[in-house]
Amino acid sequence: MKEHLIKWSESIIPWLLSSGIKVIVIIIGSFILSKILKRIIERAIRVTVLSKNYVTEEDEKKRENTLIRIFSGIIKTVIFSIAIMMILSEFGLKIGPILAGAGIVGLAVGFGGQYLIRDIISGLFIIIENQYRVGDVVNFDGVKGTVEDISLRVTILRDIDGTVHHVPHGQIKIVSNTSKYFARVNINLAVAYDSDIEKVISVINKVGEELADDTFWKEYIIKAPQYLRIEDFADSAIIFKVLGETQALKQADVAGEFRKRIKTAFDKEGIEMPFPQIVINKSKEK
Repeated sequence: MKEHLIKWSESIIPWLLSSGIKVIVIIIGSFILSKILKRIIERAIRVTVLSKNYVTEEDEKKRENTLIRIFSGIIKTVIFSIAIMMILSEFGLKIGPILAGAGIVGLAVGFGGQYLIRDIISGLFIIIENQYRVGDVVNFDGVKGTVEDISLRVTILRDIDGTVHHVPHGQIKIVSNTSKYFARVNINLAVAYDSDIEKVISVINKVGEELADDTFWKEYIIKAPQYLRIEDFADSAIIFKVLGETQALKQADVAGEFRKRIKTAFDKEGIEMPFPQIVINKSKEK
């Protein structure tokens, strides 16, 4: 037993002093190189992404952070793949046959690989065209949620229920971005037929202007919610269309506050907001 330990120590100690140190240097060097290149990429993207008149500072940061995350991920994958190969060679494994085997496997799954290539190419166009960024709220053919992460192959969404969706880029046909640059408050108000139309319009515009002047809400509102047109004559009400513009992702909050205020204002002014009713006439028994 003692002889085996002596032989083992005689073989392992020289390896630790040569290849072992190299492995440690490779691991530490990979982490350091990854951090350095990430900072270089971050600075380069911050400089190269140009500001535009219609883009807010928040939108610009979203764009920059998305590009930083994607390119940093690519660099990290390349660095650690090379590091793993170098470590395996230090353990005495021949890299050539491994790479050759990987090529054979790649040919064997070539049919499936074309889907991977399709996803990557689609992902490149999504990134180049700036269709959406991390933090945007998007809709992919019925799947709606906040973009939590983007890689070259997939986009990760989290919907309002907290469910996480992994969407391959090659399967995305239509992208609906509800949070790019600005959003709209789009509200239909039902008012009774016997209401004074001009009075209703005046109250709507007044409530919208007061909301836009409010110290809390004014930073979120680009254009105050205002009367646009009479949208429809429904069965029991006249439908008024109200439209306004807000900062991205703030339309629901502004619309909710506007509805609350308009209900209070209508009650104060005696403007009725009707609701569907059913009248039942009971026949008299003879």
